[in-house]
Amino acid sequence: MAMSASNPPQDLSLDTADREAVLSALVAQLDAYVFPEVAEKIQHDIEQRLEAGGYGDVTGAQQLADTLTAQLQEMSGDRNLRLHFSPVPLPHIEPEAAPNPQELERQHQASRRRNFDINRVERLPGNVGYIQLFSFEPPEFAGESLAAAMTLVAHTDALIFDLRHNQGGSPATVALLCSYLFPAHPPVHLNDLYWSETDETHQWWTVPYVPGQRYLDKPVFALTSPETFSAAEEFAYNLQVLKRGAVVGETTRGGANPGRGFRLHDHFWVFMPTGQAINPVTGKNWDGTGVIPNVKVPMETALDTAHLMALNHLLEAGAEGIARRELEEALPRVERSLQQARQNLIANLGGPL
Repeated sequence: MAMSASNPPQDLSLDTADREAVLSALVAQLDAYVFPEVAEKIQHDIEQRLEAGGYGDVTGAQQLADTLTAQLQEMSGDRNLRLHFSPVPLPHIEPEAAPNPQELERQHQASRRRNFDINRVERLPGNVGYIQLFSFEPPEFAGESLAAAMTLVAHTDALIFDLRHNQGGSPATVALLCSYLFPAHPPVHLNDLYWSETDETHQWWTVPYVPGQRYLDKPVFALTSPETFSAAEEFAYNLQVLKRGAVVGETTRGGANPGRGFRLHDHFWVFMPTGQAINPVTGKNWDGTGVIPNVKVPMETALDTAHLMALNHLLEAGAEGIARRELEEALPRVERSLQQARQNLIANLGGPL
């Protein structure tokens, strides 16, 4: 494989041996795909094409990655199945190898600098709690800070989790955060992850002990957008299915099945789902469809919409005294904010005259 003057600087030219080596490695690696019947169909198709001299017109590395990605996704219906090209030679890393202490410390430092992606925690008007999460960092990193966040909102009367820019993370942290929203006993079965390679199922349940104060018997909302992905989708889906919270915003991206990357060649690797999320209540998941909100609104108006829903709920629940006065004062302000957000959205959609 060599640089080609006719290709962009970040591309590489392919000869027949390189191309066949990548495709043969891909066929073998598809044994790890979570859906064996689909994998077998794709393997058979690639092998047939190779025998018939197919792919001969694919001479660029990026072209091969794009061509195979389109083929893999068309045959599987799985947007997460993707062949990647790297202009830089890929290192040899054992996928099951534990990171060394120096690498763990580096990850922890980077996560700590971002405050473990707990971006905002505040009390909104009307005594409504608000937590904005940009990811679900591992519990060994984020556990203490999540406990602090839940302590700060413990005395609010409703709680909004903003997941609109959350790209996912650790399912263990999803289980930990869900545990704050349910009683300690009995434990609640949240999700299963089935791994086809080993025919094993990992169950996720709420935990009996949390280091902060639980948030029980009060309204909860999760804000979503097309950016909301993976573990963040599971959190929203759990709340929705268990009727513990309302999802407000736009349909999420739709990635439920966890996976990882596999090195195929010095310059190619494939990402494929190797596990399948199975909700114990619905028997299915949100892969491909996304989590469909209970209240569908543009992501730009989701916060004001959920805030208004919370205020109205608290008023209807019969708040009295100081609490009621604060709710009555907050309500028109949030209504105005929502109306302004809608007008801004319409103006932006309209574009210049």
